Amino acid sequence: MPLLYPLAVRYHRALKRLEWIRSSTPYAETRQAGDLPVRVKRHKSLLLRQLGETEMWMQHNKVTNLKLACAQVDGLLIRPGETFSFNKVVGNATRRKGYVKGMRLSNGQARPGIGGGICQLANLLHWMVLHSPLTVTQRSTHSFDPFPDNGRVLPWGVGCSIVYNYVDLQFRNDTDQTFQLHVDVGDRYLEGEILADVAGQESYRVFAKNERFLRVGADYFRRNEIWRTVIDRRTGTPLRDELIRENVALVKYLPVDVPVLDVVLPR
Repeated sequence: MPLLYPLAVRYHRALKRLEWIRSSTPYAETRQAGDLPVRVKRHKSLLLRQLGETEMWMQHNKVTNLKLACAQVDGLLIRPGETFSFNKVVGNATRRKGYVKGMRLSNGQARPGIGGGICQLANLLHWMVLHSPLTVTQRSTHSFDPFPDNGRVLPWGVGCSIVYNYVDLQFRNDTDQTFQLHVDVGDRYLEGEILADVAGQESYRVFAKNERFLRVGADYFRRNEIWRTVIDRRTGTPLRDELIRENVALVKYLPVDVPVLDVVLPR
């Protein structure tokens, strides 16, 4: 019920604060101005896209929010055994800190909200982490697909949902390498890279399989699988395929020009 939603948020935030107090997890919190020498992965994502009927002012405000969030992440080191937490590093995106209303995806709707749009930074980080030996330990996706693919570069289903402080993106460094995050807002793109102190032995290719749309009664759903091929960097030989995630989400638009499979539920 909508009236109970604020109470539920406060309850989950209180639980997460208690978990942080009791946790013995070593969280990454050291930032370094100088760059580590080895590039692991670089990526950039377009800042302004035409997304259905979304009002563009929210996307322009999103750029303001991303600049504030990037300033907290840029230069962060993730040493062996440390865990990165998006919510702990970026913090609560509040008006007092300069955040403005951008597009937030909440309860099946795209609506204005303070700090809206910083999930694009989480999406960028997650995509780069999938191309590294870092281990994703927490990640939540949206339960609905709000917009049709329009200039999509990454596979559908690799994005993240962020809600301070209990819906988080976290990844852990289980290696003996030290990694560094660099993120910045350019003229047209949100830009990022992961650096390391020494070169690793593996590279990675991330891709989607078994993409399909399903119609169940009056509703449409989208499903796919995200996979990763681990490759020997020295020889270029594929070593193994890893299933990252199976995605399913309610579609909030009418799928056109794509095959749709009708699913009949048993009575």
